[in-house]
Amino acid sequence: MVKDYRGAVLFICVNMNNFSEVTSINLSAYYGMGDLKPLYFCIFLIVYITIIFENVVILGLVYREKSLHEPMYLLLCNLAVNGLYGGTALLPAMLSKLLSHSYEISVPLCQTQIYAVHTYAITEFTILAAMSYDRYVAICYPLLYHTIMPQRVVKLIVFTWLYPFLAFLIVLIFTLQLRFCERTIEKVYCMNYLLVKLACTDTSIANIVGLLSVALYTLPQIAIIFYSYGHILRICVMSVRGSNVKALRTCTPHLLAVSNYSIGCFIEIAQSRFNIRHLPYQTKLFLSIYFLIFPPILNPAIYVLSIQHIRVRLFRIFSRNKRTGPQ
Repeated sequence: MVKDYRGAVLFICVNMNNFSEVTSINLSAYYGMGDLKPLYFCIFLIVYITIIFENVVILGLVYREKSLHEPMYLLLCNLAVNGLYGGTALLPAMLSKLLSHSYEISVPLCQTQIYAVHTYAITEFTILAAMSYDRYVAICYPLLYHTIMPQRVVKLIVFTWLYPFLAFLIVLIFTLQLRFCERTIEKVYCMNYLLVKLACTDTSIANIVGLLSVALYTLPQIAIIFYSYGHILRICVMSVRGSNVKALRTCTPHLLAVSNYSIGCFIEIAQSRFNIRHLPYQTKLFLSIYFLIFPPILNPAIYVLSIQHIRVRLFRIFSRNKRTGPQ
């Protein structure tokens, strides 16, 4: 009887320790870098500097040129701000880990990174949906564009930021209530789905909320994008050849941005949910961070190269600065 009592007490104490001792998460993907950590540090530092430079240039250009104070370019500015936000959610922490010998992150910081990464992802898709609506109004109702969009663009911008940050709180609240018995995530950053898998308690409710939230965060945006481009294609089919080519050309940068981001998200979901241990380390690392670094890098380049209006003004600014520089 005494042995049973002592055994029960020991069992309870061990489980209480396991339940409470996990205060940090081990990001095990860093171990695969080995002696190449300095090289990875240089690469990701250049990537982060490039993200900052390109997106700040877009913001400065639109702010400086009054001719760019139009709804499409204001939405582009928000895409640039979100690109800076997404890059900052990943890269500073990643760079600090590459300089460190410890690959652990505290649970609160892990949860903070989860909030930043997920709100970036939702905001990116929501802004792209708003930009598709802007193209829909511009092409389907060109005479009313400057009447409709100036009145709605501020509301769209407020919604694209408030909606993701408030909506993801629902998921985060469930995650904050969990306690963890395991402490290893096979990534270089924290993700909500992988953190929930480490919980000691039943996570069925959190998983259901997570699945429902994925639908909530993606289906409305997908519906808006398909609705907008469905009507745009209908107008282009009905229009004369010259005008429909011009209309489709104005949609090209947005379609490239949507495609690039969608591919990145699909890759991230696939490699997080399915076993891809057979892939080389470098491939897994590239796939896991694609949606966080490539849209912020490529979006400014896509819009600068695709839209002559932006390209010409950017060239004028740099040419003017070159002429007025020190002799």
